[in-house]
Amino acid sequence: MIERKLFSDLVGHLHQKEISIIIGPRQSGKTTLMDLLREHLDKKGERTLYLNLDIEWDRPHFESQSALLGKIELELSKKRAYVFIDEIQRKENAGLFLKGLFDLKLPYKFIVSGSGSLELKEKIHESLVGRKRLFELNTITFDEFINHKTDYKYKENLAGFLEIEKDKTQQLLMEYMSFGGYPRVVLASELTEKIRIIDEIFSSILEKDIAYLLKVDKTEAFSALIKVLSSQIGNLINYSELSSTLNISYQTVKKYLWYSQKIFLLDIISPYARNVRKEITKSPVPYFWDLGLRNYALGIFGHLGSPSECGFIFENLVFLLLKEQIRFSATKLNFWRTKDKAEVDFVLERGRNIVPIEVKYKSLKKTEVSRSLRSFIEKYSPDEAYVVNLDYSNTLRINKTTLFFLPYYELLYKKIGGTI
Repeated sequence: MIERKLFSDLVGHLHQKEISIIIGPRQSGKTTLMDLLREHLDKKGERTLYLNLDIEWDRPHFESQSALLGKIELELSKKRAYVFIDEIQRKENAGLFLKGLFDLKLPYKFIVSGSGSLELKEKIHESLVGRKRLFELNTITFDEFINHKTDYKYKENLAGFLEIEKDKTQQLLMEYMSFGGYPRVVLASELTEKIRIIDEIFSSILEKDIAYLLKVDKTEAFSALIKVLSSQIGNLINYSELSSTLNISYQTVKKYLWYSQKIFLLDIISPYARNVRKEITKSPVPYFWDLGLRNYALGIFGHLGSPSECGFIFENLVFLLLKEQIRFSATKLNFWRTKDKAEVDFVLERGRNIVPIEVKYKSLKKTEVSRSLRSFIEKYSPDEAYVVNLDYSNTLRINKTTLFFLPYYELLYKKIGGTI
């Protein structure tokens, strides 16, 4: 069993009236998490009911609100209890259905899960304003992966393990960068089994999410787009070029990219710019939510290949670590490019406070400051800047800016950007 950090957040919300809604990509562990919550409640003597819209004999109970209430009252009577509903995206107009249940002021707490479809992220959000709290469960994070792989021996002193066990940490880094964090992939011991599982997951995304959203049976163009983008981590998206390469319209490219975000496949970040004449202001860059799925799309799952390829995946990993750091905050994650080709991989922004972050897949031996990062520092004078690398730690002063050289693993336990 892989422990998930989201579990404690959900436990803390069990006694709130709001509906707890767990969303995330397919096979990220939502059903397993619901099972753990039920076990937690059962041990406390609470009564629970589990219904799954993927199970044929459960579906008739969702034909109407009265049908569902009849089933709940049959199993739980009219006393306080907890109702778990899995795969809610299968229910048409799920948001309105849940809103009606909530507004009846029933003695039941609803915990609902569903894959990240358009229905869940858009319509449920609109219908349940003030009635729900969303919990996003993505694939296993790097620290969850490390804790699992070390049998939770260092859970309370992860920093100590990462600082002392450098070789083991590097081994875990390469494994995570190769295979990603889908729970079934992580738990599989053989490479052939990992490949079979990731192939099944990718096919499921195309057949169940994309085919449903696009209302088409053929998903070849979308699949081809993902494969092209898997080779363009951190590079500017050129919509016209993608349109020409894939032989689909400009608007279709934009629509597919929008859908890819809604199903937790990609995230697309925007440029940071204050000088519209000299800086890139429109073209975004893509990153993948799961490194293994990205590698599968590119055809290198389990085989990282060249150092330059590792560099792209490492940059994507740092993106994921930064996204984890700024969860539940107002901080934005951007990047910086100029028309003169200067670039900084990431810029954290909150109001007027900014922190540039450069990523280097290198074992640095001394302080190295790229021309691009120095240019950003001289232009914007941030209080802090960072060079995230494999294992080098140091501090440098450039004008009014403190530049930190930070081993990537410190992002797991050290918040960066004191003003952010």
